[in-house]
Amino acid sequence: MGKFTKEDIKKLVLEKEVKFIRLQFTDILGTIKNVEIPVSQLDKALDNKMMFDGSSIEGFVRIEESDMYLYPDLDTFIVFPWTNGKGTVCRFICDVYKADGTPFAGDPRNNLKRVLKHMEKMGFTSFNLGPEPEFFLFKLDDRGEPTLELNDHGGYFDLAPTDLGENCRRDIVLELEEMGFEIEASHHEVAPGQHEIDFKYADAITACDNIQTFKLVVKTIARKHGLHATFMPKPLYGVNGSGMHCNVSLFNGKENVFYDESAEIGLSKTAMQFMAGVLKHVQGFTAITNPTVNSYKRLVPGYEAPCYVAWSGQNRSPLIRIPASRGLSTRVEVRSVDPAANPYLAMAVILESGLVGIEQQLTPPAAVDRNIYVMDAKERAEHGITNLPANLDDALIALANDEVAKEALGEHIYANFMEAKEIEFDMFRTQVHPWEREQYLKMY
Repeated sequence: MGKFTKEDIKKLVLEKEVKFIRLQFTDILGTIKNVEIPVSQLDKALDNKMMFDGSSIEGFVRIEESDMYLYPDLDTFIVFPWTNGKGTVCRFICDVYKADGTPFAGDPRNNLKRVLKHMEKMGFTSFNLGPEPEFFLFKLDDRGEPTLELNDHGGYFDLAPTDLGENCRRDIVLELEEMGFEIEASHHEVAPGQHEIDFKYADAITACDNIQTFKLVVKTIARKHGLHATFMPKPLYGVNGSGMHCNVSLFNGKENVFYDESAEIGLSKTAMQFMAGVLKHVQGFTAITNPTVNSYKRLVPGYEAPCYVAWSGQNRSPLIRIPASRGLSTRVEVRSVDPAANPYLAMAVILESGLVGIEQQLTPPAAVDRNIYVMDAKERAEHGITNLPANLDDALIALANDEVAKEALGEHIYANFMEAKEIEFDMFRTQVHPWEREQYLKMY
């Protein structure tokens, strides 16, 4: 049973004096889309009768099969606090269905539900995710356009007056808490202008919904402070980029199956096999977890981002870290993911890779407890440490060769994602960038 019935929703909408309803969903590239309807259309929405044109959405369908229906998930009902008293707006996150009443294969949220069924068949009841999304705050110019001017010179965990983003960050936290988020931490990150807000873990679908809501709130509240929030992975050269570390764990009822008190580091055999599956397929799914040309500017040595395939229980340079907490908090932290990723697709590929690792009873390589950044290529080779793809093109080639990652996406999403990203990389590859003119215009 869900939290809300249709009757509950109707009561809440009256109580909160809601005037408009946003029916939200996510396209293949991770962009939030929404259809806004007046409250008079609520019954129609609750009966799953709201239709939209799927051919107008990136990677959805061709014009001749374009009728799609939005099925609101009643448990995602939220009133946007910043709209109170001026045409109050509520929202539902929706699944996308075809006209014949079957789930649409190109809907990332539906696709993650499909992969979760694989997990349930294997005897697990939930896949939990605690995300750590980072973002930058830039000043807006007189026309309301983003600049590259930062509003602070803060560093990791700095306080005002160095961290001038603090008020904005505090307002974001207050809005999120009013919407039911349980915020665990909020602080300035390593780079100037960079921030992180961590919220409590949840099951994969809820956590991905929360990531999408979080992005919307961060951008909306930043704008009220005259700032532009960006989840672009590497907006500035020479400083740390933004990651979205994903802390994941498998549960069976109330039992965390990643924990084994008797094991040497408290990690169960299942956890080790899951991790081995992720490490085996990470090169294949990096195009999904790091989906833009810009993502690969973050995955370079020297800025705390993982660019080498390894794991450790201690240091922070490998791709997978095992945080110290044990018992119910035992988890695997996948550190390569960036906040440009479509969270539903990122979770689908990570989960499927881990499940295959369990099915195939894979063994991870030995942990690497040294700083990988100070090793040379020979030392890394001796430890069996390989690199992540160096650019989006390499990542797309790796994805095309990884059957597990492709299975996690399904044919429709895989084909449309590849097409969009090949075009993106080709546009980047053929563009002449300012750096090239600075380097070569006078030299040759």
